[in-house]
Amino acid sequence: MSSRKGQRDAARVVRQQLARERRRRRTLWASVAAVAVLVIAGGIGWAVWSSQRSDTFTAPPGATENGTGVAYGSGPATIDLYEDFICPACKQFQQTSGATIEQLVNEGKARVVFHPVAYLDRFSTTEYSTRSSAASGCAAKGGKFREFAAALFDRQPPEGGAGLSNDELADIGAGVGLDRNDFSSCLSDGTYRAWTGHVTEEASKAGITGTPTIKVDGKELSDRSPEGITAAVAAAGK
Repeated sequence: MSSRKGQRDAARVVRQQLARERRRRRTLWASVAAVAVLVIAGGIGWAVWSSQRSDTFTAPPGATENGTGVAYGSGPATIDLYEDFICPACKQFQQTSGATIEQLVNEGKARVVFHPVAYLDRFSTTEYSTRSSAASGCAAKGGKFREFAAALFDRQPPEGGAGLSNDELADIGAGVGLDRNDFSSCLSDGTYRAWTGHVTEEASKAGITGTPTIKVDGKELSDRSPEGITAAVAAAGK
């Protein structure tokens, strides 16, 4: 009798172990299936989001064909400027070499492509890098990109704060000759925010990791002084 009871107990233990194993396997496969669904859905979502984003940005007048910057001038050498409007080193570069670049453009020696990237949103509480870059698109729409960009650097806010408000950006726009109402509407509508994202993403894909980055005919300059830029443009134009 005792032997039969022991056999029944042992069989019950085996059945319980088998049942636990089946439940564990079902849970494991359910988890694997759930992860697979999430991965597939995520991949589809990323593909859809990427395709939609690439098709929805609006580039301002004067932008390059691929929409990665605003071009001006028609000289034989091309100067690519990758700058962020809240970047202190970019302001310093403009103060040191901005007039030289303008002179090279005015003399017909260089064409400039200005890429207003928004790398430094984390250094303001209001995504000022993005807002100011989008504002430069509004200025390009009004035919005052160069003047507005220069004024933005002159009025550059300190890092870590809110940056300039839209009203202050509109004041700058009006100060360089833009219609205040049109400019304000462009800002509030966010007309060029998606374009700013496109400019920034394409710059990152091109290996631009910091600002300012200056290239002449595709070659990055280590000497960004007026003399270095002038020499690089002269060599590129030969």
